Amino acid sequence: MTTAIPTRAHWHGRVWKLALPIMLSNLAVPIVGAVDTAVAGHLPGPEYLGGVGVAVMIFSFAFWTFGFLRFSTTGYVAQALGRGDYETLKAVLIRAGVLTLAIALSLLVLQVPILWLSLFLIDASPEVSHQAALYFDVRVWAAPAVMGNYIVLGAMIGLQRTGWALVVQTVVAAVNVALDLLFVLEFGWQVPGLAAATVIAEYTGLLVGIGVLLWVIPGSRWRWSLQAATQLAAYQPLLALNRDLLIRTIVLSFAFAVFVALSAREGDATLAANEVLMMFLSFAAFALDGFANACEAVVGEAYGRRDRRTLSQVVGVSTIWAGIAAALVCLVFALNGEDIVRLMTDVEEVREIAITYLPYAVLMPLFGVWSFQLDGIFIGATRGPDLKNSMLITAVLFLPAMVLLWLTLANHGLWIGLVLLFVLRALTLWVRYPALVREVETSAA
Repeated sequence: MTTAIPTRAHWHGRVWKLALPIMLSNLAVPIVGAVDTAVAGHLPGPEYLGGVGVAVMIFSFAFWTFGFLRFSTTGYVAQALGRGDYETLKAVLIRAGVLTLAIALSLLVLQVPILWLSLFLIDASPEVSHQAALYFDVRVWAAPAVMGNYIVLGAMIGLQRTGWALVVQTVVAAVNVALDLLFVLEFGWQVPGLAAATVIAEYTGLLVGIGVLLWVIPGSRWRWSLQAATQLAAYQPLLALNRDLLIRTIVLSFAFAVFVALSAREGDATLAANEVLMMFLSFAAFALDGFANACEAVVGEAYGRRDRRTLSQVVGVSTIWAGIAAALVCLVFALNGEDIVRLMTDVEEVREIAITYLPYAVLMPLFGVWSFQLDGIFIGATRGPDLKNSMLITAVLFLPAMVLLWLTLANHGLWIGLVLLFVLRALTLWVRYPALVREVETSAA
């Protein structure tokens, strides 16, 4: 009996089946953040909200710096799934778990200098710094769970079980919100209560995620060879890919930091307006990342099977839908942008500046979607050197251009520079795409 070859129409449904749960699960992040902010904002004094904001910023950097664990896990799991090599798939998860545990323990050991250096650089008021330290001292113990959840989420995307990823993220969000209200409003634990709620939610999510992973993983779900953890040579590809992804993440974060730093030189009101408009990009990413993540999973599977036809179909279909989604997001922003700005700030000067530069934020999804998609393609194919080199070349071209544009056009120049960042990221990966396809063809031959 022959197996029907999937058509392009098949991939339209498949891509949506993978992307939609990820889009919905991404909504958990801003929802939990909004609840944390609202609860902290009702505590008696601005230092509580400020302290939570500072601490969350510290954790965003300290934890998401290691977000490459999720990307590398997705790529290697998807490729092993495509080959039908379930023992290697489990070995990948074991080694990723060992690496994750080592990173998490390092963060716990270094928590005191991390907090000291962060508060020194931020230079907040003593009251805000005190509340930030209270939050940090509790939430830092979530590090093993946060890192573990990166692996679980990456595995579920790689296994194309994104519906279960939505379930796990929903559990984390629900537990977090419920405990926020219980610990702070009922028990009066204030800022440490917010942190404790997040810690418990992360560990709950990890336990649920591990249980789901054991249920959905192909092959014998209970037979795991722990020898994989001791085969040191086998860590080399994983470490190499994670190194490349770490460099890429740091350089990309630095590029956005330059945008913020130069915005600050335009004055407090312009800085605030730019931060408001950057939220448009963040919300757009929640939607568009769904298609990029679908690309990671199915491209990884096709790459593992050395199936050029499937790879080309998935790239084409997912990119079409990502482009359509980006256009729809732009339309929503164009119709509702001014209302969104007014909702996000009641400072009239900030509102006026944000509305002046709103067209850049409205169009940004159309410029950014292509780099998101190409990131997904190259992550699925575990092409770490290409991702790293693309970002380094982009930075070399972007940074002087950004400064020159700022000096010439002020804040308009900063937003044009941000457009340039996305365009360069896409172009520097696009020129490497033919080599990725040729590698699949050569390997298949």
